[in-house]
Amino acid sequence: MTRIALDPFVTDLDGESARLRAAGPLAEAELPGGVPVWAVTHHAEARQLLTDKRLVKDIEVWGAWRRGEIPADWPLIGLANPGRSMLTVDGEEHRRMRTLVAQALTPRRVERMRERIAKLTETLLDRLPADPEAAEVVDLKAEFAYPLPMYVISDLMGIDESDHPRLKVLFDKFFSTQTPPDEVVATLGELAEMMGKVVAARRAEPGDDLTSALIQASEDGDHLTDAEILSTLQLMVAAGHETTISLIVNAVVNLSAHPDQLALVLAGEIGWDAVVEETLRYATPTSHVLIRFAAEDVPVGDKVIPQGDALIVSYGAIGRDEQAHGPTADSFDITRTSPNRHISFGHGPHVCPGAALSRLEAGVALPALYARFPSLTLAVPPSELRNKPVVTQNDLHELPVRLRNSPSGD
Repeated sequence: MTRIALDPFVTDLDGESARLRAAGPLAEAELPGGVPVWAVTHHAEARQLLTDKRLVKDIEVWGAWRRGEIPADWPLIGLANPGRSMLTVDGEEHRRMRTLVAQALTPRRVERMRERIAKLTETLLDRLPADPEAAEVVDLKAEFAYPLPMYVISDLMGIDESDHPRLKVLFDKFFSTQTPPDEVVATLGELAEMMGKVVAARRAEPGDDLTSALIQASEDGDHLTDAEILSTLQLMVAAGHETTISLIVNAVVNLSAHPDQLALVLAGEIGWDAVVEETLRYATPTSHVLIRFAAEDVPVGDKVIPQGDALIVSYGAIGRDEQAHGPTADSFDITRTSPNRHISFGHGPHVCPGAALSRLEAGVALPALYARFPSLTLAVPPSELRNKPVVTQNDLHELPVRLRNSPSGD
């Protein structure tokens, strides 16, 4: 069977996901740079493999890595080998790290963010054009969907606002498949340096933030090393803002494309939680998660992931699996009556610890946005929106919209 090469420019994510899904629960795929991997593309098999202990995160198990076939400047190396954190360990080590993060990122701490998120949302909305009659085109991603999660995660981590512009540049390079080879290692080094400064500042002056909580937990008992704190911080900042950006952007795109469904939400007939969950399923923020490695042969249906091979979890394909979500899985529909049991934040012990925060941010931001601009419309047809060249994220370059308070602009 021919491998399905993932497009580094992400010009047709829906079509690519459909081809992966049609290839069966386990598809042969190729990452940018010619790196062969297996992709799990169906819901049931993904749930199974995400809890299979034969699939590990230790990059030394990857045969291609051991053989020197993966260069240090491969554009996706920061995602495949991001340093020691709960993203790269299994078993007891994973439980140790995840427990410490969970103790710092408690439901109470997340819920305490609600008022802060609401205030940040209103501040950003106040900065948008106030004259609805002008029908000025605004990049809603740049002006709203991006800064809100970055402000929130920075508050949570104790990152100074002055670092936001540089962090944006670095994380754009970190995720992009188009980062020049000579900039890959430099980008990773600068991110580590910035995170190191945050940790040093919080050690010197602890605050009510997650970084201080991780440091304190490390000093009180079971601990994270300094390197683990740095990697964990980088992981949480990267995942904590990118996922929410995509969630907000994709919700606006799909509501704009389905005005009848938007009308139900604005009338109070359907809740915003249904919008959030259907967006997570249909237009999942994370299209592919890298990478797990087979410590031994792992059968999947009539195929086998050979020992030493790599597996990616293709959430973009999984979210529209008809076997899990019914015959209309390929349609955006917030009125679904059956439970929406997507796994877009992962499954089992590796569920994203920031899932509740991302849901909270979108659940606050979206109703506030549409309360202010109920007749918001896209400034271009959905087909003209361009994805960023990021094979792991379902993310747009920009989201041009017109902000109107009413259909007439009054």
